[in-house]
Amino acid sequence: MYNMPEQVTEFNRSALDAALQLGRIALDTTERLVGLQLVATRETLAGASQSLKPMIEARDLQTLLDLRAKLTANSIENAAAYSHSLFEVANDAKVQISNLLNGHLATFNQSATGNTDKVVNTPVVVAPAVKKPKPAAKKAKSSTRG
Repeated sequence: MYNMPEQVTEFNRSALDAALQLGRIALDTTERLVGLQLVATRETLAGASQSLKPMIEARDLQTLLDLRAKLTANSIENAAAYSHSLFEVANDAKVQISNLLNGHLATFNQSATGNTDKVVNTPVVVAPAVKKPKPAAKKAKSSTRG
């Protein structure tokens, strides 16, 4: 006979394993994002402190305008690099999650197909709907008739 509780236990174990792996992926991705944010903050503060001195020393308006254009270009480059790094982290997480789900779905489909085959190929035992009367029941039945 086919033992369904073993299959349910295996499915639960597999689901727990997938949840733990998903948690690891989420924590790793969060760690990378926080690290990326810290690096970006340090670089922004360093850039601001380096650009402050030339701004203070500027003697005319043209020098300030040139400095502003240079700082704007620098900021755009930093923002583009930051967004590229964010995209890489997000894409890596997406690939890891996709691989995890595809692997578990393939295993689940294979298991479901195997379980369906087992259930279909299991012989069905049909018990008779009406049991034969016991001798005492026969005797009671015959005594009421006659």
